[in-house]
Amino acid sequence: MIVAGIGCRKGAAASDVLAAIGAALDEAHLAAAALDWLAAPAEKGGEAGIVEAAERLQRPLVLVPSDRLQKAGERTVTRSERVVALFKVPSVAEASALAAAGEASRLIVARRVSGAATCALAQSDPPAGTDK
Repeated sequence: MIVAGIGCRKGAAASDVLAAIGAALDEAHLAAAALDWLAAPAEKGGEAGIVEAAERLQRPLVLVPSDRLQKAGERTVTRSERVVALFKVPSVAEASALAAAGEASRLIVARRVSGAATCALAQSDPPAGTDK
């Protein structure tokens, strides 16, 4: 499973969100079809740019509750002081991806910035004996 974790400034356009996702996918040498989910903090569930990006990619949007975001924040690799002040995690994109992908997940692309949006990719290995 591959999850794109999304962070953004208030009012970010879907084009910025999609560009951030594209940059992360390019770095991982993956196509958009490889994504299983998009994930964002529950507080960002009303952001039109994130919702539109998920719709355009035809992928489910997982909204991560604050407690799960903070727990996954312990495994992030980048840090934004602004994000720490607002969300109590070093990287919203990384924490969202890691939380949605599960406790055994790992980052395959750290936070990438495009305009007003960020994206990180996390991967969890499928259970043995499954295709996904």
